[in-house]
Amino acid sequence: MRGGTTVFVLLLWWVLSAAPTSYCANVTYDHRALVIDGQRRVLISGSIHYPRSTPEMWPDLVQKSKDGGLDVIETYVFWNLHEPVRSQYDFEDRKDLVKFVKTVADAGLYVHLRIGPYACAEWNYGGFPVWLHFVPGVKFRTDNEPFKAEMKRFTAKIVDLMKGEKLYASQGGPIILSQIENEYGNPGIESAYGTAGKSYVNWAANMAVSLDTGVPWVMCQQADAPDPIINTCNGFYCDQFKPNSNQKPKMWTENWSGWFLSFGGAAPYRPVEDLAFSVARFFQLGGTLQNYYMYHGGTNFGRTTGGPFISTSYDYDAPLDEYGLIRQPKWGHLKDVHKAVKLCEAALVATDPTVTSLGPNLEAAVYKTGSKCAAFLANVGTQSDATVKFNGNSYRLPAWSVSILPDCKNVVLNTAKINSATMVPSFIHQSLNSNVDSSEAIGSDWSWINEPVGISLDSAFVKLGLLEQINTTADKSDYLWYSLSTNIKGDEPFLDGSQTVLHVESLGHALHVFINGKLAGSGKGNSGNAKVALEIPISLSAGKNTIDLLSLTVGLQNYGAFYDQTGAGITGPVKLKSAKSGTSVDLSSQQWTYQVGLQGEELGLSSGSSSQWVSQSTLPKKQPLTWYKTKFDAPAGNDPVAIDFTGMGKGEAWVNGQSIGRYWPVYVASNSGCTDSCNYRGSYSSSKCLKNCGKPSQTLYHVPRSWLQSSGNTLVLFEEIGGDPTKISFATRQIGSLCAHVSESHPSPIDTWDADSTSGIKSGPLLSLECPFPGQVISTIKFASFGTPDGTCGSFGHGQCSSSNALAVVQKACVGSKSCRVGVSINTFGDPCIGVTKSLAVEASCTKRRAQRLNL
Repeated sequence: MRGGTTVFVLLLWWVLSAAPTSYCANVTYDHRALVIDGQRRVLISGSIHYPRSTPEMWPDLVQKSKDGGLDVIETYVFWNLHEPVRSQYDFEDRKDLVKFVKTVADAGLYVHLRIGPYACAEWNYGGFPVWLHFVPGVKFRTDNEPFKAEMKRFTAKIVDLMKGEKLYASQGGPIILSQIENEYGNPGIESAYGTAGKSYVNWAANMAVSLDTGVPWVMCQQADAPDPIINTCNGFYCDQFKPNSNQKPKMWTENWSGWFLSFGGAAPYRPVEDLAFSVARFFQLGGTLQNYYMYHGGTNFGRTTGGPFISTSYDYDAPLDEYGLIRQPKWGHLKDVHKAVKLCEAALVATDPTVTSLGPNLEAAVYKTGSKCAAFLANVGTQSDATVKFNGNSYRLPAWSVSILPDCKNVVLNTAKINSATMVPSFIHQSLNSNVDSSEAIGSDWSWINEPVGISLDSAFVKLGLLEQINTTADKSDYLWYSLSTNIKGDEPFLDGSQTVLHVESLGHALHVFINGKLAGSGKGNSGNAKVALEIPISLSAGKNTIDLLSLTVGLQNYGAFYDQTGAGITGPVKLKSAKSGTSVDLSSQQWTYQVGLQGEELGLSSGSSSQWVSQSTLPKKQPLTWYKTKFDAPAGNDPVAIDFTGMGKGEAWVNGQSIGRYWPVYVASNSGCTDSCNYRGSYSSSKCLKNCGKPSQTLYHVPRSWLQSSGNTLVLFEEIGGDPTKISFATRQIGSLCAHVSESHPSPIDTWDADSTSGIKSGPLLSLECPFPGQVISTIKFASFGTPDGTCGSFGHGQCSSSNALAVVQKACVGSKSCRVGVSINTFGDPCIGVTKSLAVEASCTKRRAQRLNL
C-alpha cells in the first residue's frame, strides 16, 4: 500500500507540474485579465531570445526563470535567422525554435511568441532578411503589396510550424499569446507612413487573426490596434497605461530590466528597487501580465548585432546574466515581488482597484470582493519617507516604494527593502595556453595569414563613382573595399607629404585608409552618429599611387521609420587637399574598383583548416589585416567561459568554427556620466545609472561551454587594425562574495507568510544566505556587523555602533551549511545603540564541500 501511494503521489505531482502544457486550453481575455480555461490569471513573464544562448543552456535558463517565479517565457522570432535566403529555411541548433518552445513546455511554463516579424531587438536589420530589401517594388512596414506578401508568407510559415508540432495552447501546447508587428505606434513611426501606415496596421491585424492560432494576438505600443488585437505597453514604467478598450486587459510586454550596451558606451544598469517598484505599481493599478525585457539577455553571436554599434554582450543587467548565472539581488528580490503579487492574485483578478489618496504622493489601491482583500500602499515621492494611516494601522513607506498587503493588513513586501542576498561575480583569468610561461612561447603556438590590402578576388568589379555599401554587399560581409589608382605628376602639389591630406566622408560605420599598401589612419562613428569624416595626412610619391579604403559595418540599423533606407559606406566626397597651395581634387566620380568581403572570408579561414597558415618563431604583432590561429585547452570545471581580448584592436573571433562575435576592446567609453552609486528614487532612464566610464566598452566575450572540447580547440581571429594576440587570456565566471544587509524594519521573509497568517506568530526580519551552486557550503564569514553598518558588498564598514558578538553569532549559524538564517533583532545580538534602528550586514564566501573519509 505504501508503494502504491508513492506511485500515485508521483503521478499526481507530474500531472500538476505539467498542467500548463498537458491539456488543450481555451485562452481568451476580458477587461481584467487573460482567461485560461475559464480562470483569470495574473502572469509574470520574462524574455529569453533563443539564438542569444545555446540549446545546451536553454533548460537551465528556463528552470531558473521558473524558480524565479515566472509563468511565461517571451521570445521574438527572427526572420533573417530562419530565412537567410528566400525560401531556404534554417531551424537548426540555436535556431531551433520548436526545441526552444518545447523546452519551455517541459518546464511547465507558457510561451508568448512574438512573431513580428519585425523585431527591433537591437538585432541586425531589425530581424528582416536583407534580401527583402531587393524584392522589386518593396517598401517595408507599410501598405505595400510586395512587402505584405512576404510578411504574410513568413508569418504563416511560423504559425504552421507551431501548429504542426501542436504547440498552441488550443492544441495542448504552451503558446498562449502571439504578437504581430512591434512598436509601430511609437512616436514618429506609424505617422511617418501617413494613411498607408494606418491601413497597414489593420491589414496586419486581420492577417494575423486569419491564421487561426486559437490564442489572442497582441500589438505592443499600438494605441489604434483594432479588435480583437490587444494593445500592450513597453517602457520603464507602464502603470499609467490604459488599453484602447475596456474589454481588453492591461498588459506590459517589455519592462526594461536594464539597457543594452553600445561599443563606445558606458555600461547601463537599473537598480532592483526601481524595477521592483515599477512592477508593483503596474499590478497596483490594474495590471495583469508583465514581462521583463530581458530576463536573460545573452550574447549577440556572429554578426547578429544591430544598432549599429551594439556590443556583442547583450547582458541587459537582466536577472539572469549573459552567462546564465543568477544576478543577485535582482533575481531574488524580484522573486519575492512575484510571490507577493501571487498572494494577491485571487483579489486582483476578481475586481478593479479602488484608488484613494493618503496624502501628497501617497496612495492606496485596494482590491476587495467578498472575503478577498489585497492592498498596495505607494509612496511615489522621490525625497522623503512617510508614515501613512490605512485601515486604522500605521505603515512606514520609504520614498519611491510600494508595500504589498495580501490581506489588506500585513505588509509582506516593500519594494525598497531587499531581503535577498547579493552575489558579487568575478572573473578568474588564466593564460590561453597554460603549458607556457613567456609571451614569446605563447606566440610560438600561434600561426597567421596576412589579409591582402585592397583588391584580391576575381569577383571584384569596377564602377564610376562611389557606391552605397549595403546595396553593394547585401550584408554578405562587414567589409567593402573601395580602391583607386591615381598618377601623381612630379610638379603636383600633393607630393608635399607634410601638408597633403586625404579627406573622406562616409555614412559609416568605420573606415580604414591604406596608402600604397600601408595603413594611414582609421575613423569610426558611434551609436549616436554613425557617420565618419576623416582628414588624414598622407605621403604620395611621383607616379602611380594606390588608395585603398576599407569600409565596414558594425550591425545594420534596426529601428525607426524607413530605417531600411539608412545607408552605409563611403558616399563621399573623397578629396586630395594640399594645405600648402590650397589645391583640392575630388576623386569621388573617378573609376573605383570594388571588392565585397575579404580574401580570408572567401577561403573560409574562420574554420582554421586552411593549409596557408604560417608558423614561425616571430609572430607579427600590431599589424593590420591579420588572421591569427591557435590551439587551446578548455579551462577546467563547469564555470562559464569568456575570452579577454585585452591587447587586440577590432575584428571578429571564432572558436571551433563558431563565431563568438565582433570584438572591439579599444573602443573606450567616455570619461563622464558614471556614478559610484545610483539613487533608485525617481524615474529611470537609460543614461541615469552608468558604470565603466573611461574603460573599454567590452573586453570579455562569452564562449559557450558546449562549443568547447576538453582539448584541441581552435581559436581564429581576424584583426583589422593591429593587436597582440599573446595578451589574450581566458576568464571563468565565478561567484566571489555572498552578502546580505537587512534592517529591523524589513518585513519577515515572504516564504514565512503562510505560517504567520495561520499562527499569528511573526518571525520578524531574517538575514538569509544560500550558496549558489550544488555541493557548496558557507566556508568563511568575511564580515558581520549588527548596528549601523555602511558600505556595499565587498566594502562594508562597521559604522558608528556595532555589536561585539555579531561575527561569532553569524559564524555559528552559517559556517559549514549550504544556507542559513539569522534573526535581525536585539534578541539575537544585544542592543549596541539604544533607540536607533539597526541592521545586520554580512559578507561570506562559499566553497565546495570536501568529501569526508569513511573509516570502515
